[in-house]
Amino acid sequence: MRVNKKGLTLILVAILCLLSGCEQMAIFDPKGPVAESQRNLIVYSLYFMGGIILVVYVAFTIIVIKYRNHKNRTEESYDGNMHGNNLIETIWTVIPILIVTALAIPTVTTLFDLEKPPEASVENSSKDPLVVYATSADWKWIFSYPEEGIETVNYLHIPTDRRIEFRLSSTGSMAALWIPQLGGQKYNMAGMETILYLQADEPGVYKGMNSNFNGEGFAEQKFKVHAEDPGAFQDWVKDKKANAPKLTQKQYDQLIKPGLTDKQTYSSTHLDWVNHGTHAGMDYEISRFRDLYKESIGLERKTVKESIENEK
Repeated sequence: MRVNKKGLTLILVAILCLLSGCEQMAIFDPKGPVAESQRNLIVYSLYFMGGIILVVYVAFTIIVIKYRNHKNRTEESYDGNMHGNNLIETIWTVIPILIVTALAIPTVTTLFDLEKPPEASVENSSKDPLVVYATSADWKWIFSYPEEGIETVNYLHIPTDRRIEFRLSSTGSMAALWIPQLGGQKYNMAGMETILYLQADEPGVYKGMNSNFNGEGFAEQKFKVHAEDPGAFQDWVKDKKANAPKLTQKQYDQLIKPGLTDKQTYSSTHLDWVNHGTHAGMDYEISRFRDLYKESIGLERKTVKESIENEK
C-alpha cells in the first residue's frame, strides 16, 4: 500500500496546530501544595506507565519480527509446543507485583499526607487553618465562615499562604467540591461531614465546580475562588461584615430550594440554626420541600411510563 507522504505531513501539521491552541490542563498547573503533590503523583504514574507501554511494544515488535513465519523456517529449527517454563512464569508473575508496588507506595503515601493540613509558609506558620463550611445545595454552593461571621453563595475568598480547612456537607443530593488548581475533590453528603485541606500559594481567581453528577443543574454548579494576600482578605471580611445584610432562616430556606441562583453575600451564617453535616441537620431540606420532590418524582415516573408505552 502506497503512503501519501504529502497528505500524512499535512495531517501531522494540522494536529500540531490544533494542539498548540489548547490551554494547559488545570491539574497540571497547580497553585498550591496539595495540587502540586497530586500533580507530581499523576506525572510519576504517567511516566511509569509510559515506560511499561514502551517496553511492551518493543518486546512485541521483536517477537513479531523474530518469530514470524517465513520461507526459511523449518519444523526442525523451531518447536512451537511449550508445556511450561518456570523461569518465564516466575518473571511474568514477579514483574506485575513490582509494578503494582511501585505505583501503590507513592499513591498511598500521598493520600495519607493529604489528609493532614499542608505545611504553612514561614510568615503564617503560627496560624491555624481558616475554617470554611462548604455546603452543596441543588444547584449552588454555600460557603460559611464561622469565625468571620460571613456567608457567601457561589463564590469564595481565601487568603494565600494559609491552610484552608473545608468542612463539606450537603443539604440533600451528593456532590463533590473540586478546585482543580488547588487540589482534588471530596464528596459532600447530607448527615455527615468530610474534611478537605487546601492552600493557595499564589493570588488569583481559580475555577471551582461540582464533580459529581446530581441532576439537571449539575453543569451550572460552579463557583470562583478569589485567592488574595492576607491583608486584602481581611479588608474583604471587614467590608462584608459591615455592609452585607444578615441572613434570615426564611431567606436560607428559599436559598436551598432546588434551582439556580446568582452570587450572594451575608453577614451571618446558616450555622446559627442548622448544620447539614450532622444527623440532626440531615433532613432539613427534604422536610421543607417534600411536596416539590414528590411532584418531581411523579413527573419522572409519568415520563418513563409514557416512554415505555410509546415503545410498545
